[in-house]
Amino acid sequence: MAERTEHIDRQALDEAVAFTSELIRIDSVNLGNGDGTERKAAEYVAERLADVGIEPKLLEKIPGRTNVVARIEGTDAGADALLVHGHLDVVPAEPADWTVHPFSGEVRDGVVWGRGAVDMKNADAMVLATVRAWARAGVRPRRDIVLAFTADEEDTGQYGADFLATEHPELFEGCTEGIGESGAYTFHADGGLRLYPVAAGERGTAWMELTATGRAGHGSKVNRANAVSRLAAAVHRIGEHTWPVRLSPTVRAALTELSRLNGLDVPDLDAPDFDVDALLAKLGPAAKLVEATVRNSSAPTGLKAGYKINVIPGSATAYVDGRVLPGTEEEFVATMDELTGPDVDWEFYHRGPAVEAPVDSRTFAVLRESLEHFDPDAHVIPFCMTGGTDAKQFAPLGIVGYGFSPLKLPEGINYQAMFHGVDERVPVEALHFGVRVLDRALFNL
Repeated sequence: MAERTEHIDRQALDEAVAFTSELIRIDSVNLGNGDGTERKAAEYVAERLADVGIEPKLLEKIPGRTNVVARIEGTDAGADALLVHGHLDVVPAEPADWTVHPFSGEVRDGVVWGRGAVDMKNADAMVLATVRAWARAGVRPRRDIVLAFTADEEDTGQYGADFLATEHPELFEGCTEGIGESGAYTFHADGGLRLYPVAAGERGTAWMELTATGRAGHGSKVNRANAVSRLAAAVHRIGEHTWPVRLSPTVRAALTELSRLNGLDVPDLDAPDFDVDALLAKLGPAAKLVEATVRNSSAPTGLKAGYKINVIPGSATAYVDGRVLPGTEEEFVATMDELTGPDVDWEFYHRGPAVEAPVDSRTFAVLRESLEHFDPDAHVIPFCMTGGTDAKQFAPLGIVGYGFSPLKLPEGINYQAMFHGVDERVPVEALHFGVRVLDRALFNL
């Protein structure tokens, strides 16, 4: 890969920090079920693009749920375009639980605090800082880059990426690959290994609503058609179910690379006696990167039934967060039919496909090189995300997605735990590292 001069200047580094802090202070909390607004955050982003001559489009499915899309023209008109996307909404936070107010954006002792510092206003800020640096320097990438700052990722995406992909697909014309959230952060493993997991897959989303019906009646009477009992039995079966091992190509690549890095014999993953749990036990902390993605999962997350303690209701409802590996969708449905049984009906509340990107591609190689260039001790591995991102919504447009939001983190900061957690924060130096890596990766892609 040809070397070239870095485009990131002191202003870009400062802007990555300032934009992260300022975006955190803008209320874009997504409460779900349509309750949220990203308008002010979207206007903030649009203004900073327009300041340097990048023309933003603001699009809404309903008022307040605002998305920003812009295209930067590349130098090679025949090249495929690249989508770079990030969401503007955040999950709620309870200030009383935090060390620093979650919406203060305070920069303290070299760390930016607040909801969105990791998920994912930090990445939005780094992208903004990078493309603004390009504009100031008169730099154009090789291929067109489409920027998308979306609403509603923290719920179903119906007002964000889904709306954009289904109602405005022309904005993504020519895009074949996408760079989105998560991945490319430092994961400290045993033996001083610095791992950088780059996402090349996501489990599918299978959020379900279960409904049990029965015979309503007085709580003092024997009732063999009790909807609450029927539902509770089904929920228990689902929660206790052990799903069989199903290794996707991305997970297989991760297990192979992690085995090598830990000095283990590279296992034959297709051997009849291969025991994935025994291998995970040998990987130490690094097992956390793959242990949740060797199987499907189904976690009960909510119950709703009844209105009075002495009244048996005629129906009861439960919610289950299901996650599905590529190629296992039919198996998942059949298993849920079996687990729920004859007295409980279920349907998808929200469904998104499992997605996967090749790990032997030029794109993955560029992402790897960009991290290794700025951290020579980096060990880049592919991984499959347990949850999902907007990459699912863009996949039907033929856009293959990678999770790449680079951060070099010191030991002691549990990046994964801060997603939707308390005391979300990011070091200033991590943002500086991320901007430099993004600059190199996006330009060379």
